[in-house]
Amino acid sequence: MIITGYKYNTEAEAIAARKQCADHYGIPVSPDAVTQYWVDYEEASLNTPIFWYIVYDDSIDFLGTPTDFEVIIDEN
Repeated sequence: MIITGYKYNTEAEAIAARKQCADHYGIPVSPDAVTQYWVDYEEASLNTPIFWYIVYDDSIDFLGTPTDFEVIIDEN
């Protein structure tokens, strides 16, 4: 499956991008708020090498220019 988004080599990089999005939108508003993050990341665990990614949405343009990349999905 081809995904448009942001690809990260380490989970720490993906976590930092997720935090950047949350900070940009000022969330969470409190530690017990329902919404903790604006976006979340996924692990492309079937790809070699493994990587982490955030799917593009125009609300997160500030992360930079998104790219297209392939993510192998287990269809079973």
